[in-house]
Amino acid sequence: MATPVTLDTDVQFVRGVGPARAIQFAGLGVRTVGDLIEYFPFRHNLRPKSQAIGSLELGVAATVVGELRRVRTRGSFTRQIVSAQVVDGTGRCRVRWFNSPFLVGRLHDGQIVHITGKADVFDELACFTNPQLRLIEDDEDPLNGDRDRYDPVYPATAELSSKQIARIVHHVLDDAAEAVVDFLPDSIRSRRRLPPRRTAVLRYHRPTSIDDVTVARRRLAYDEFLLCQLAVQISRRRLSVGPKARPIVTTEEIDRRIRSRFPFALTAGQDRAVGEIRTDLCRSVPMNRLLQADVGAGKTAVAVYAALTAIANRLQVALLAPTEVLAAQHRTKVDQYLRGSRVRTGYLVGSTSRAKRTALLGGLQTGQIDLLIGTHALIEEDVRFRNVGLVIIDEQHKFGVAQRATLRAKGHAPHTLVLTATPIPRTLAMTVFGDLDVSTIDGVLPGRQPVVTRLVPPEESDQAWAFVRSQLSRGEQAYVVYPLVEESETLPLKAASVEVERLGRSVLQGYEVGLLHGRMKPSEKADVMDRFRAGAVQALVSTTVIEVGVDVPNATMMVIQHAERYGLSQLHQLRGRIGRGSQKSYCLLFAETAGEAALARLSILCETSDGFKIAEEDLRLRGPGEMLGTRQHGIPAFKVANLIADLDLLEQARDDAAEILRFDAELTRQEHARLREALAQQYAGTLGLIDVA
Repeated sequence: MATPVTLDTDVQFVRGVGPARAIQFAGLGVRTVGDLIEYFPFRHNLRPKSQAIGSLELGVAATVVGELRRVRTRGSFTRQIVSAQVVDGTGRCRVRWFNSPFLVGRLHDGQIVHITGKADVFDELACFTNPQLRLIEDDEDPLNGDRDRYDPVYPATAELSSKQIARIVHHVLDDAAEAVVDFLPDSIRSRRRLPPRRTAVLRYHRPTSIDDVTVARRRLAYDEFLLCQLAVQISRRRLSVGPKARPIVTTEEIDRRIRSRFPFALTAGQDRAVGEIRTDLCRSVPMNRLLQADVGAGKTAVAVYAALTAIANRLQVALLAPTEVLAAQHRTKVDQYLRGSRVRTGYLVGSTSRAKRTALLGGLQTGQIDLLIGTHALIEEDVRFRNVGLVIIDEQHKFGVAQRATLRAKGHAPHTLVLTATPIPRTLAMTVFGDLDVSTIDGVLPGRQPVVTRLVPPEESDQAWAFVRSQLSRGEQAYVVYPLVEESETLPLKAASVEVERLGRSVLQGYEVGLLHGRMKPSEKADVMDRFRAGAVQALVSTTVIEVGVDVPNATMMVIQHAERYGLSQLHQLRGRIGRGSQKSYCLLFAETAGEAALARLSILCETSDGFKIAEEDLRLRGPGEMLGTRQHGIPAFKVANLIADLDLLEQARDDAAEILRFDAELTRQEHARLREALAQQYAGTLGLIDVA
């Protein structure tokens, strides 16, 4: 590069990039040199120091240096095989490359080459198949710098291979690393025995030993965790010193009246959660609590308890759900609990008629509505409360940060209770939900039946459908879930809108089959759900719109098509729609195209119904964004850190963040200037939690 490198230099000006390739890099989130050197490899491949051909061990990674002989190309243009022998003073071996047209014409007898791979046996000789290849120049010493090497492997695309990325990073790394700023206070770096950040960046891209990889990765992962912990802890601190909430007090009489509304006694887990919520509500610091519960643990009753407590204190409550199906389910459940009470409820969704909406908004502003249940419609600008004191957000990860903040802004520092039926592993709760207090309802409600889960390979599908029919013939009902609404030209998956007709003509002939998906009109969705609840529809073909909230006790069968396409936590949520009555329930996972790894993953659901164990495995396999069903809603995108493997680092970072903020709550001290800048760059525009610019 002709001009000095800075971290802000546009990546198109890096050697080997240019305007066209810069567009490809932009798809990876790499727009500047700073982005490029923080585009880290996800693993490192060992390229061993060279050894004599005569000492090769089969199946062990090895590098040999020798002369090419008997170079041959055969096969058709589209299926060419390039083969040769490599000889040194100790013996000879074979090499062959399949489908590598770029090698045709490049190799010839007499060339000196480096070959790296694992050897097997072919025609009684050691043979490398599709090995790594490096051609040695005529004036180059083939053994110069001969040592074990660890080649970085980068997340690649069809346009940008890992090797191309590695070459481009190599061109700029030394100069760019000089501009890397170490934002970590020296005292913490020394105590945690971490290398300088510049050293970590260099060695993670260009390690000389496996220890380099380990030490560099630890520093980079720690940095990610520290910035995340500072973000969530600053958010929590600002909440505690911000506008005061109106305390919501629970008297013995209020508690007695609320409990009398439930046709059951609260479980020990529900009682514990209620106690934690009551303690928060009676304070002037706004409650900011996450209520998590496995499917069937009864979080809705706890949310209703909190709502009625606020209403008893003459405050309004907003309950926000992500879908109309779930909002309608909440409305039905709340109406059951409040039958005969004086609590005034409202229901606002996108399909609410203009006349009803106008009347509803008027009653809301004058305080004639105590509890408003709805979807995203609650967030719209013309929805104004008289005195909302509690906001309840169900399946909160399905809403963006700005949407949640908009709803809370409709009141003066209202208390907030967010709900999730996706059990959150401890490490994820410390990051994604680190600014929330967490209540967990363990156990399940009395009367919930365990669900028998079975994996159904293609050859057993007929038997599985025969079993479904036998259950339907007994008067029970079934869900049949598909990943798509309509057929796709690019995905070889069955679609609900097509399969509903086929099932009705074949394996479910003689039974009433209904269809439910997110593209249907609200009135159509409501109609089919009412018919399913009433038993007029025996089998409901659906997409994952029934994932949460739907409660039909007579539904005992869950058939999930293309189960390999879903995450474990989502499958667990779908399974939670059954087992709600007195009959035994069954979940059948149809996996038509799954490989061994997918089948092993799905077998976890057959072995356990513990949502927390399932969530831990989902987090390990897929990461936080995919596990929660979103990649955008404020979830940290860690480049290096691993929430399962790096728990010790996460805990250290949490403690260090607390220590830093104890003495410098806003990071205004000079020694924290770089840390403040790094935090602003990483989180100010992403999480929406802080403003440290």
